[in-house]
Amino acid sequence: MNILQRTEIERFLTSGEYDNSFEIWSGGTFVARAKSGSAALRGALISEVSTLADRVSVPECHNSGLDINARAKFAPMVRGLFPQVEQTIILDMLEHSVVFLTPITIIVTLEKTRWLHTAWELANLYLASLDAKLLSDTASGLLGLSEETICYVSMKYFGNNDPFDDYVIHEAAHIFHNCKREMVGLSESRRREWLLEIDYAKRETFAYACEAYSRILELGETRLARIRLLSELAEASMPPDKRVQGDEYVDILREAVAARNGWKRILERCSPPK
Repeated sequence: MNILQRTEIERFLTSGEYDNSFEIWSGGTFVARAKSGSAALRGALISEVSTLADRVSVPECHNSGLDINARAKFAPMVRGLFPQVEQTIILDMLEHSVVFLTPITIIVTLEKTRWLHTAWELANLYLASLDAKLLSDTASGLLGLSEETICYVSMKYFGNNDPFDDYVIHEAAHIFHNCKREMVGLSESRRREWLLEIDYAKRETFAYACEAYSRILELGETRLARIRLLSELAEASMPPDKRVQGDEYVDILREAVAARNGWKRILERCSPPK
């Protein structure tokens, strides 16, 4: 390996950035160079993650299978957002969509993830869940990330104490605007290309609202209980994302709690203008 290649690996490890022309890697064609470069960068990432993770103690529970009843978790949201004829297909997809990043799953995840930058983000998500040193001081403090039809979730999910947080629901909500209908076997048209049409500027608002509304439904068995929970949420800190307007977020949830189908109200408030 020459100095340019070593420098490129160091750049990737510390920033997640790389030259996607792969000009410095061996191979007679772009495809060959891309394959060679990707393998080198991915291999270095896996090695560095293993080294950093080995420096901290991993709770025993993290070495065993961490799981949830995904179908039961997603069922209320799917029933509220999709027509009955599509619900089984959506639930079948979501049931297999959740990947918790654990010592058991991290290596194969980094090997198989389609995009190198996504692999870098997932590496930091995993290291953060161990309270290990991150690859970069500027790495985002993600607790979950979705790509296509997969939700990657931190092990911190199982130790979270905020009653209105649910990273699994949050990331699943992003799948709905990232996944085309044809990908899961549903009919598609010019006006119905994605599972759900969400305004680009409202995607995080939609995900945070779905997350909070799911928790309100889980915790509040009666309408009065759900109203009380909404009041508690409104007094708490707002989503830590500049793309989400706190007043709008609470107003959407207020409409959802008051509605017969709150999921539809969230969708309507976050859909593109007609």
